[in-house]
Amino acid sequence: MEYEPEAENMSRTLMYHVDRPVYNEGCIETELLHRKQKKTQTIKEKLSQSLRCSSKKLKSAVYNFLPILTWLPSYPVKEYLLGDIISGLSTGVMQLPQGLAYAMLAAVPPVYGLYSSFYPVLLYTFFGTSRHVSIGTFAVISLMIGGIVVREVPDSMFDITAVNGTNNTDNQLARDAMRVKVAVAVTFLTGIIQFCLGLLRFGFVAIYLTEPLVRGFTTAAAVHVVVSQLKYLFGIETKRYSGPLSVIYSFIAVVSKITTTNTAAITVALICIVFLVGVKEINERFKKKLPVPIPGEIIVVIISTGVSYGMKLHENYGVDVVGEIPVGLLPPAVPDFSIFAAVITDSFAIAIVGFSMAASMSKIFALKHGYTVNGNQELIALGLCNFSGSFFQTFAVTCSMSRSLVQESTGGKTQIAGLLASIVVLLVIVAIGFVFETLPQTVLAAIIMVNLIGMFKQFRDIPVLWRTSRIELAIWFVAFVASVLLGLDYGLLVAVAFAIISVIYRTQSPKYTILGQIPETDLYCDIEEYEEVMEHSGIKIFQANSPLYFANSELYVNALKKKTGVDPVALLAAKKKSQKKREKAKNQTKTTNKKRNSAVKLTNDQEMGVKHELMDGETHTDLVRNGQFAAANGDGDCEQSLRFLDRLTGVHSIILDFTPVTFIDSVGAKALKSIMKEYDEIGVTVIVGACSRAVMEDLSKLDFFEGSITRDLVFPSVHDAVLYCQYKGSVEPLE
Repeated sequence: MEYEPEAENMSRTLMYHVDRPVYNEGCIETELLHRKQKKTQTIKEKLSQSLRCSSKKLKSAVYNFLPILTWLPSYPVKEYLLGDIISGLSTGVMQLPQGLAYAMLAAVPPVYGLYSSFYPVLLYTFFGTSRHVSIGTFAVISLMIGGIVVREVPDSMFDITAVNGTNNTDNQLARDAMRVKVAVAVTFLTGIIQFCLGLLRFGFVAIYLTEPLVRGFTTAAAVHVVVSQLKYLFGIETKRYSGPLSVIYSFIAVVSKITTTNTAAITVALICIVFLVGVKEINERFKKKLPVPIPGEIIVVIISTGVSYGMKLHENYGVDVVGEIPVGLLPPAVPDFSIFAAVITDSFAIAIVGFSMAASMSKIFALKHGYTVNGNQELIALGLCNFSGSFFQTFAVTCSMSRSLVQESTGGKTQIAGLLASIVVLLVIVAIGFVFETLPQTVLAAIIMVNLIGMFKQFRDIPVLWRTSRIELAIWFVAFVASVLLGLDYGLLVAVAFAIISVIYRTQSPKYTILGQIPETDLYCDIEEYEEVMEHSGIKIFQANSPLYFANSELYVNALKKKTGVDPVALLAAKKKSQKKREKAKNQTKTTNKKRNSAVKLTNDQEMGVKHELMDGETHTDLVRNGQFAAANGDGDCEQSLRFLDRLTGVHSIILDFTPVTFIDSVGAKALKSIMKEYDEIGVTVIVGACSRAVMEDLSKLDFFEGSITRDLVFPSVHDAVLYCQYKGSVEPLE
């Protein structure tokens, strides 16, 4: 604390003084910098080096592929084990009801949600790099799979209407079996795509799913989930829709049959919702005092299952229940390859969305706890989880936000917690799964809806983004509306396309400014923003906050002319017009002289002298009146042209500040060269300041420096360029 005053006065006490010549890039390249000699390798040498194996390289590859080996040997049992056990049990208890519920979203029998909560979680323990995320079923991914499954296997393919007061069970079983095949095929392809992207080091693809896009997309997914669960909440039988406008059709179908609501189902659902919301509020308010969060979901599942069994809700009140849950694990089976062609595109979308969810949560926990995660290895881990799990009848999984927060907040330190959570699920599958056969489906719908409260809170982003970034708000809004109306698959595609277009828009619509100097410094700021900055006489400093490439080169040129007030085309036209006037005046003068010379010959010598003197005075007056001098030679005309242009512009030098320019392409280089040549024709020198080495290399590769355009016109800083222009202005500035 004793150093705070010094820190506050740092800007006044710390100073630096530099005494050096004004450098340009030509001088720097020849005198100051000398490139290092790099040995170029042939393709054969590169291949041999990359394929060469050593013990160190093998060890590194094994550790990268199995991250568990980096932390398990040094696992501090006394410090971490208790926290991991409590966290694993808490997460496992939470994973049971969510697995059952999210299977409904995926349009497969609930037991497959338990399978998806076991195999992938077990595998991620060995291959994942994050120590805190909880892998398993997730609402958004489950809903995307459900949309694909219903599209490929609609109810209309099977006669599942009531027959003699009972459901056609055989047709339902056939439908469910076919839907499981589709879900497994999607999961298999999703795993292959993620694994291949990881091997190809495509972990960066998640950057195209910007945070506003993901939040708008997940909010839209929450709307889809809620609408899809309304029929279970009210106990209504409706058709499940997929594709564009499916959420509207589903909502209309529920509203049209609202009069057939099952009173017992809605009563049970409302009681569960009130209880779960209350438990979540207690957990949030007293999270610092509670050793572990109250497991409201498992309490609801256990109590509602007991009530359903005791009161026979299915038989007496017609409440739909989970149904048969087979005990034990299914044997491995190969996915149906004939389905792949129909779902390959959807699988790619699920692969990207699933990875983006996992990557974002992994980075949050890594920053909080001080370790790093490898995006490419996360892709490989998720790919292995989905690919391997598909042989055991699982559907695609990713990181769950709610379970991950529970796993971290209850003291989880490593993926030992995830391993224990998967063991909890395994015990239920092999031992007590049949207990949940009487669990009402409306309870699962209530659990899903309460878990989506956090997603609906993302509507709070709208006023925040309105104040901070309208473009990001537009991305959020487009992602939300497109995903709600067009479905999650097409909505994601539209949202990504719009996000990319927004980047192009930003580069096409940058902020164009004229800079001035802060007195007695080498700093330059926008003259329209600050009172203190001052422009140098005859010098304009132009800055565009974007790269210079094909999409904005024409806009750059137009903005330069507008901001500096110097348009070479207009000035050259004015110059030509002025020259024509002078030529016309000269021709008129010659004609007048000829006529008067004829009159002179008719007089005597004395009269001729007087009249000649008079005529000469009149001619001189005419020439002066037109601003011209008849005796002017070619050089005089040139000087007069420059003076004429100088009177119009008052500018002799323009500096292009390239500080924000990150790259330049061939179109941008041609535009820059055209600018320099056009302004040179009117006597205005255009030079470049603060050009980065990367942009200099781009210009060199594009053969920009040739003829009259040399490296001497490029300066390492704006201040160097200003000092050069002040010293060597091509035209003296007007007083």
